Amino acid sequence: MRTPVVMTLGMVLAPCGLLLNLTATLAPGWRLVKGFLNQPVDVELYQGLWDMCREQSSRERQCGQQDVWGYFEAEPVRVARGLMVTSLAVTALGLLLASLGVRCWQEEPRFALAGLSGAVLFAAGLLSLIPVSWYNHFLADRSVLPADASPVTVHVSYSLVLGYLGSCLLLLGGFSLALSFAPWCEERCRRRRKEPPRSPRRSSVSIVHVDWPEPALPPAIKYYSDGRHRPRPHDVANAGKPKAGFPLPRPQPRAYTNQMDVLRGEEAHSARDSAGSAGSCHASLPCDSDL
Repeated sequence: MRTPVVMTLGMVLAPCGLLLNLTATLAPGWRLVKGFLNQPVDVELYQGLWDMCREQSSRERQCGQQDVWGYFEAEPVRVARGLMVTSLAVTALGLLLASLGVRCWQEEPRFALAGLSGAVLFAAGLLSLIPVSWYNHFLADRSVLPADASPVTVHVSYSLVLGYLGSCLLLLGGFSLALSFAPWCEERCRRRRKEPPRSPRRSSVSIVHVDWPEPALPPAIKYYSDGRHRPRPHDVANAGKPKAGFPLPRPQPRAYTNQMDVLRGEEAHSARDSAGSAGSCHASLPCDSDL
């Protein structure tokens, strides 16, 4: 059996989402801060969830910068750390379940397990989308995410974009794999229709059976009721007596196709005709022989 399209699509999108979320979690690029006073114009500060890096066009990137504003103590940063790590762990679990459910090396996939993996991956996408959206909402709020006052400007960096893309890919891949529940549900419903009921269904209406005494009916109704014919009491004795006599023999029908029968009939008929013609001659006119 070929692997269904929804399973193939989910198995392609989910690992891509995991890779993008992993990069967004580890890379120090959630927010870009630049425009510092008393510093070169090309100095930029990249802030992430775990580290901050200083970059200048004439020098290499220098990571491990000191947090002078209390950036890492901000609530969106601490919540994003926990939720992103949880999303990565849930994504890994969903991919493991998807591999066991799709089973490309087997003839038949496990639709129920593949659908369960899709639900897990969809939840992982939500877990990564929440912190990314929350961080982006307070990106320019210096009271929530501390930064220097103007003319310092803050911008969205690449890790935030990767987090959005990874979350969307996980949502799409999880939804695609969750569609595997449809064949499983259809097969389960078909089996339930074929199985006999385990116990008789209890009626919602209470029925009370009352044994009423049988009324005295006339013989014509009593012995012809219930659609059955039963003999009357005075006919029961006569019904058991054997019939007297014997069957009379029946004569065999005459076969008119027999040649002997046909000739016999013709002879009798000719004799009667000759006798009749002779009598008529004596009674009326003289015959030719007398003349």
